[in-house]
Amino acid sequence: MAYNLSKDMSAQFILMTYNVHSCVGSDGMVSPQRIAEVIAAYGPDIVAVQELDVGLDRSGSIDQAEAIAKSLNMDFHFHPSFHINEGQYGNAVMSRHPSRLVRAGALSTVSRRRLPEKRGILWTEIMIEKRAVQVVNTHLGLIRRERLSQVNDILGPEWTGNEGCKPPVILCGDFNASSYSPVYRKISKRLRDVHCSFNGGRPGCTWPSIFPFRRIDHVFVSSDIKIISTFIPKTAMTRSASDHLPLIVEMKLEGE
Repeated sequence: MAYNLSKDMSAQFILMTYNVHSCVGSDGMVSPQRIAEVIAAYGPDIVAVQELDVGLDRSGSIDQAEAIAKSLNMDFHFHPSFHINEGQYGNAVMSRHPSRLVRAGALSTVSRRRLPEKRGILWTEIMIEKRAVQVVNTHLGLIRRERLSQVNDILGPEWTGNEGCKPPVILCGDFNASSYSPVYRKISKRLRDVHCSFNGGRPGCTWPSIFPFRRIDHVFVSSDIKIISTFIPKTAMTRSASDHLPLIVEMKLEGE
């Protein structure tokens, strides 16, 4: 049964950002269906997903993006951050509302490692009550210098700084950066952290799922989006389904 948030029939909707760790749970079990059940339990309209496997032996050669979206009866757009032998690994945006892919691509890699892990970004436009909402989903690197370069990409003219990325705008994902980081400060000068813009909201930690002590999964929004509530479910299922907990935000488009 879905968890009922206070959504009404106006331009109010629920977004979830969720790093699913290739659908490998903290118990070591690979289960896209369990991830789909976690998502379904909270009834989001939009889901930004990071770390999905598509056609990889290590996770049963399943197209995880398609399997999860099909189970949820959602449209989806997937972008591979990189290819691994026979398959792909990357991010997706799933939606109950009409959507289109605007752009998908790679972020800067400045690591000195011989084979640095590539990171991707996915920009979709989702129609909510006849209004176009720009949803940008990303997953930043593990190295501080790399993240700073990547956030400059995100805020630059190809992505959220693009003239086509007009408010309302949502930037979300796994930033591998806390609210004390230079990356966070750069973004928060342009967009609002949902926790800070929600009166009474208390920032919650999402990683690791079993005993979360770091807040590295974020949702940032433009000023024309009102935050109704934020929620991080800490249940037996969410603790076991992935190494991250999902972050759920209920919001409404202003200026109706």
